[in-house]
Amino acid sequence: MQVGIVGAGNIAKAYLAYLTEAGHEARLWSPRGKSLAAFHDQDTLRVTGALQGEFPLRSARNAADLARAEVIVLALPANGYRMAMEALLPHLTAGHTVIFSSHLSFACLYLARRLAERGLTIPLVAWNTTAMTCKSPDAPHIRIGALRPKVDMAVIPSERAEAALATCRALFGDRFRLKADLLEIALSNLNPQVHLAMVLCNLTRIERAETWHQNSMVTGSVGRLMAALDAERLAIAAGFGKTIAPQLDPLSDHASIEALFQSRVAAGTDPLGPHSADTRYVTEDVPFGLVPTVALARIASVPAPLHESAIALIDACYGRNFTTENDILAAIDLPKVQETRSQTAADAAHRS
Repeated sequence: MQVGIVGAGNIAKAYLAYLTEAGHEARLWSPRGKSLAAFHDQDTLRVTGALQGEFPLRSARNAADLARAEVIVLALPANGYRMAMEALLPHLTAGHTVIFSSHLSFACLYLARRLAERGLTIPLVAWNTTAMTCKSPDAPHIRIGALRPKVDMAVIPSERAEAALATCRALFGDRFRLKADLLEIALSNLNPQVHLAMVLCNLTRIERAETWHQNSMVTGSVGRLMAALDAERLAIAAGFGKTIAPQLDPLSDHASIEALFQSRVAAGTDPLGPHSADTRYVTEDVPFGLVPTVALARIASVPAPLHESAIALIDACYGRNFTTENDILAAIDLPKVQETRSQTAADAAHRS
């Protein structure tokens, strides 16, 4: 299968290697070109970790060139989503499938509406997380930490879900579970709240570019903060009538979130934490992860004081207003999305 990957960071390069190893034809396109520039005309990507080898670093010249692939995977920070979607829009056709890895800020809805202006409907796939983890200790080469055993996904339009699920499994293996809608995906992405707790409790380490291991630093206090944020996330989901999985599986052997992370350390999984304030844990996860969560809380009339306070604290620490840095949310009008969803549910109940 031909796959075009938008982005050239660690996850994008990990996907390139994985798909190439699996026999697919994959290419990268870096909208800004900065990540690929680090290779200085080298044409080989060296990969260690869960996948090992050297892989040809194939790239596309532009969005039109990338769109020759039948499947397009957006694997770049969410603050680059809108720019990438606008570049791709003129070149998407009825034969395309677009995957968001991972999906934030209801970007699928934005793309669906822009495609509808052209009279076009295609499968748009939202993953709640990436299919693998990856770091770059030997930049520009990469180390793949793990292949995730489970990734939740939703598809719009829903009638294309089974075909899109088959596509995802053909590309990345049998690790995907279909969820009912984008709301479940939005509220099952743990990265924003986990990264928030790590950043707030280790910000001076990050600012001073210290070398620190993020799982080791999930102490009792950090774990309790994560648990409190998770309780708010679960309450927001319940406000929409959704039951989603908690961060800490109640059937696990771990007594706390701290114990969960320390078990990962004991198993040899302890990636380095951010070493610059310009980290996606803040610049992506706050405006495109936490801000939409707070917006959902307000729609559902569920208090989310920790999420709201955390955004205010990060704003104060950075001297920025991260809410205004989300260039997708205002364009899709979440209250109207909820009104439409509620009406659809009511119509379905009436028909039954």
